Amino acid sequence: MNKLVDAEVKPLSAHLIELRHRLLWTIGVMIFGAAVSFSFVDQIYSFLVQPLADAMGDGDSNRLIYTGLTEAFFTYVKVTFFAGIFVTFPVLLWQIWLFIAPGLHKNEKNTILPFIIATPILFFLGGACVYYVVLPMAWPFFLSFQSTGIETALPIQLEARVSEYLDLIMTLIFAFGLCFQLPVLLTLMGKYGLITADTLVKGRKYALIVTFVVAAFLTPPDVISQILLAVPIMGLYEISIILIRYISKTNA
Repeated sequence: MNKLVDAEVKPLSAHLIELRHRLLWTIGVMIFGAAVSFSFVDQIYSFLVQPLADAMGDGDSNRLIYTGLTEAFFTYVKVTFFAGIFVTFPVLLWQIWLFIAPGLHKNEKNTILPFIIATPILFFLGGACVYYVVLPMAWPFFLSFQSTGIETALPIQLEARVSEYLDLIMTLIFAFGLCFQLPVLLTLMGKYGLITADTLVKGRKYALIVTFVVAAFLTPPDVISQILLAVPIMGLYEISIILIRYISKTNA
């Protein structure tokens, strides 16, 4: 009886030890990535601030401020960890793959590996969508609420805090990156029979509503930003339908 219990416990403990080892290794790589990023923190900061600078245009009064003595320092620290995690995100996915791959059959490996590869690509595409599409259109909208003393009783000028601005940018990049994982999630569910292409087609109108609700929470409160997130997500939704139909025909 004891031998049977030991035989059952040892494999589980071995898996837990391996999982712990891979998690520690991944965390170590991310910390190393953050440490390297700290050497380029000024360049990373400049890159993240550039969309706002472009929207503001030239002007001596355009600036970001900090109101706490340690605010700028800790903002730089957050930027370095953001950059380290963002750049080393594929390492996390690779470690997940190395952990689950030994327990899969060859056909299962061939099925899941493309999704592992597609995940970081879609994540980076989501971040790029924020930086190159959403922000250049959203920031001019918000800056349009500035006014001079001629138009209003007192001038209204932006004095943005550096921590709030960078927190917003980093949140948007991660949020869009995660939303762009929709084809991976839906196609995997279709592959294992949890959903079908017909189900997604019938639920398209509900998906559209949910997409705009999610976009309203994740983006700045303007219609343009919400549309700029909702449209790519719905496009990925349609791509998921096509992929599930293709997989269904392949398996038939």
